[in-house]
Amino acid sequence: MLRTLSYSLLTFLMSSILWSCSEDYTPKPKGFPRIDLPPHAYQLLTENHPYTFEYSKAAVIKPDTFKGAEPHWIFITYPSLKANVQLTYKPVQGSKERLRGFISDAYKLAAKHQEKAYALKDAVALGKSGQTFTLLEIAGDVPSHMQFYTTDSTKHFLRGAMYLQTATENDSLAPVVEYIKQDVMHLVNTLKWKK
Repeated sequence: MLRTLSYSLLTFLMSSILWSCSEDYTPKPKGFPRIDLPPHAYQLLTENHPYTFEYSKAAVIKPDTFKGAEPHWIFITYPSLKANVQLTYKPVQGSKERLRGFISDAYKLAAKHQEKAYALKDAVALGKSGQTFTLLEIAGDVPSHMQFYTTDSTKHFLRGAMYLQTATENDSLAPVVEYIKQDVMHLVNTLKWKK
């Protein structure tokens, strides 16, 4: 009887093992980390610069401390998103030659990403405040997905570049890029030059 019970138990275990192994296992695709984006809300830049605009309440304004930084160069830093927008300001001083040089530099700086980029698209648009700006969108595994510049063509030139400070694949960062792009569009639409 004990032998029959052992045999039955062994048969049951073997059939359970064989039956459980017959199912096909399908691996799940890798997921991207969840990114919680804050709601879009804005505040006025109150620091003493030749320009003013509204920027995200989720961001912090910091001075540009890189070597060679000039007065009125700032970072709009998004600590929770590990991203920032660097703004560089140049006075045009009524010189068409200076303005052409600044515009040329903006395109050269965007072109530095060509090695890893698979597309560079530029578009000229008119902001709500009447300000004309050029938006440069860079696609690919690059640290800067978007750059822009705007000018009144006689006194002021402002260039911006968005940088992501993470090594995560760019596909997973698309929501962050779109979020900051919306903030940049708001910045340009509320930009005013001081006299």
